[in-house]
Amino acid sequence: MKNLKGKIAVITGGNSGIGYATAKKLKENGAHIIITGRRKEAIEKAADELNATAMIADQSKLNDIENLVSQVKEQFGKVDILLINAGITKFSTIEQTTESLFDEIMNVNFKGAFFTLSRFIPLLNDGASVIILSSTSATISPQSASIYAASKAAINAVVKIAALELASRKIRINAVSPGPIATEIMDKIGLNEELENHLIQSIPMGRMGKAEEVADMIHYLTSENAGFLTGANFLVDGGQSI
Repeated sequence: MKNLKGKIAVITGGNSGIGYATAKKLKENGAHIIITGRRKEAIEKAADELNATAMIADQSKLNDIENLVSQVKEQFGKVDILLINAGITKFSTIEQTTESLFDEIMNVNFKGAFFTLSRFIPLLNDGASVIILSSTSATISPQSASIYAASKAAINAVVKIAALELASRKIRINAVSPGPIATEIMDKIGLNEELENHLIQSIPMGRMGKAEEVADMIHYLTSENAGFLTGANFLVDGGQSI
C-alpha cells in the first residue's frame, strides 16, 4: 500500500538509526525522501542506499538550516512530511557541566530543532505532518542527562504551541519519544553489556527497542489514519517511563 505516494518528506539526521529506518519506511510507502546530515560521505552513502536525495546541513547552525530550506524549495517546492530527528546525547553531572557542553547539546537539540521547524513552516503544504523526535528522558529524569532532558522537555513545549499555531492550516505536529533503542548513538555513548543489562532492567518489556519500531510510529503519524492527532507526545519505550 503506497499511502504516501507523491509526498515529499524531509528527514534531518537521516543517515543512521531512527532517521534512516524512518526514511526506509516512508520510501517503501511511496514518499520521496530528502535526508540531511553533517557528514557528506555518510549522508551520500545513506541516500544512495535509500534512493533518496542527500542534502548537507548542520542543524545547529541557522545559516545551514536556511540554506537547506531554500535548496528544498528550489528543487521540490513544498513539503508534506517533516521529521526533525537530528540530535546528540552527552552526559555530565550538573556540577561538572561546562558552558561549551551546554551550548553544544542545546544548539542541536533545541535551537536547531526549533529553527528547523520555524523556517520550514512556509514550505509546508496545508495538511502536512510534522514529527519531532523527543525522548523519554524528558519524562524520566535520568541522572547526568540534565541538559539533554531539558532540551527534549523544551521541544515538547514547542510541539504543543506549534500544534495550536498551525491548526488553521490543518498541519499536525506531534512528538515521538523513544526509550532505549539499539542504534549507533548507543555505541557512541559507550553502551557495554553491563550498561545494557542495567537499561533492560528499567524496561517492563525486558528488551531494547528497535529503530524500526519507532519508524512505524512515525509512519503512522504521517498517514491520514492519524488525522485527528496533533500536539501529542507518543512514548515508544516498552513501558520504561511508567
